[in-house]
Amino acid sequence: MKKVAKGNWGYIRYEKKKRFLLTLLMFLLPLGIYMIGYFTVKSRLNLFTVVAILGCLPACRSAVGLIMMLLQKPMPQERYEAAKNAAGNLTIGYELVVTAYEHTSLVEAAIVCGDQIVCYTPDQNTDPPYLEKHIRQILSANGFTEAQVKVMKDWKQYLQRISTIAKNPEKYREGLSFTPDERYPSLSRDEVIYQTLLAISL
Repeated sequence: MKKVAKGNWGYIRYEKKKRFLLTLLMFLLPLGIYMIGYFTVKSRLNLFTVVAILGCLPACRSAVGLIMMLLQKPMPQERYEAAKNAAGNLTIGYELVVTAYEHTSLVEAAIVCGDQIVCYTPDQNTDPPYLEKHIRQILSANGFTEAQVKVMKDWKQYLQRISTIAKNPEKYREGLSFTPDERYPSLSRDEVIYQTLLAISL
């Protein structure tokens, strides 16, 4: 199974498979420990049972993560290709499962250019103003107070918007100061903002 990094198309499919296998393994381990204790002592009242029960805790946590990922739908290939073509050389990420206090939202595509962060979500349960505010607060806390975040649900409007930005990206970068982040010294301002988006995504 080829690894797909967060922010790349195909990430959700990859994570579903990876988390399923990991969760299965984490449940099989305590089950194996329990069985060893049961067949060795001929009773479930032994130390192996205690260890097996404790071993189920991380397995249950892994199962929660699996369920959250199973609820997400992968981005269709035709939309991926359309977004990639429209974005040109802009910094863009795909299939970001953005975590917030009240709701986890699937952002199928998000571009970063200067002070513009434009996201597309097909999630009908997502409240765009709430998600915009959440992302702005995170970016502001990381020093990007000028960030203007737009979350869109209309696919055609999203493509039009990022196409417009891609035609003249320097227009949206004018007058913005940037001190390289010591965590990512080689990355541009757009790329550091993108890393912040990755950090708040599953």
